[in-house]
Amino acid sequence: MRKLMTGNEAAAWGVRLAEVDYVPTFPITPQTEIIEKLSQWFGTGELDCRLVMLESEHSMLTAAGTAAATGVRVFTATSSQGLLYAMEMLYTTPGWRAPFVLVNVSRGLASPITLEPDHNDVLAARDSGFLQLHAATCQEVLDLVLLAFRLGEDPAVRLPVIVNLDGFYLSFTREPVEIPASEDVRGFLPPFDGQGLHFRPGAPSAQGVAVLGGVPYSYFRYEAHLAAQAALTAFQQAAEDFDRRFKRRHSAVETYRCDDAELAFVMMGAFATKAKAAVDRLRDEGWRIGLVRPVLLRPFPEQALVEALRPMRGVAVIDQNLAPGRGGVLHGEVLATLYQAGVHTPIVAGFVGGLGGRDIVPEEFLAMARSVRAAVNAGANPPPRLLYTAEELQQTQGLQAVALGNEV
Repeated sequence: MRKLMTGNEAAAWGVRLAEVDYVPTFPITPQTEIIEKLSQWFGTGELDCRLVMLESEHSMLTAAGTAAATGVRVFTATSSQGLLYAMEMLYTTPGWRAPFVLVNVSRGLASPITLEPDHNDVLAARDSGFLQLHAATCQEVLDLVLLAFRLGEDPAVRLPVIVNLDGFYLSFTREPVEIPASEDVRGFLPPFDGQGLHFRPGAPSAQGVAVLGGVPYSYFRYEAHLAAQAALTAFQQAAEDFDRRFKRRHSAVETYRCDDAELAFVMMGAFATKAKAAVDRLRDEGWRIGLVRPVLLRPFPEQALVEALRPMRGVAVIDQNLAPGRGGVLHGEVLATLYQAGVHTPIVAGFVGGLGGRDIVPEEFLAMARSVRAAVNAGANPPPRLLYTAEELQQTQGLQAVALGNEV
């Protein structure tokens, strides 16, 4: 069945098709539509699960983790400040090795306050132990929710998974989405086998829930790290099975028009579709350029990224986040990955854009491509740059002057 739907509704459809048992919730913009849709189906009986409104995101994540530890399939969702409110439990629940899926609808963090998207919220969770998948289209949202359940519940993994989609640009954008039949999804995603989870009667306690001392702590933390690494193989296997059943291929790293490329944009999330359009335009003008898009961010797909970027002469990493005092998170991780692999050929330039929902226009992609080509000719990695125009600076200074009561 093909239907026009928002990214939020696509996430809800993924949950419905996964036949979840328990949905603890708490509303926050721009995620609330997901819960509203699930509540509607819950009310009509189309969704057979227990849906509960909690008093906060902290309680919501606690309920999600404890329910998953009993062996039931669990889903929840949040955004922005809600993800930060749950941060204590975001670091706690992976140590329980209790898999569930959390959809995060990205939104910039305060302060200053904004309702528009960037990736600082989800990247604050990158070292929590949650796996992370990043969607670029509404179809991908639905597909990645199903893949996330399959991935997290894999016996070699048993970790919770975040599926991230960009607020407003994707959460409320309507695109055609192919909805697979329930019986086909059951073949891909069988009921969750919770055997071995420590809250089940008679199950062995193999998770690091309450331990003391550096020796056992190190052991359990490293076990979670090895499980996250195992997710690389588990994701590839799940994606291949998904492709066989539904004829849609998902990769840990997507490459677009990279076969003969000498330059590449590296970008994740919904704005990567803008980068694809920019690649098409630049190709028409004779540029040998492509796009490399990480879909799986945790575990970090190092080998796939190295293979994609090794042939390039120059790379523009575009971050929709800012680590103050450091720059873009993805830029640093790409640099470290190439260095560790002994790949020093591509010049890697970092650009920070799209903060707080700021658009990245076609002219800026052209400017970035020119900047990377100039850096290649100069033979040196340039310092990270913020995408910001002189007109925008003038506008901002004008707002500051008004706020201070001065003349503009």
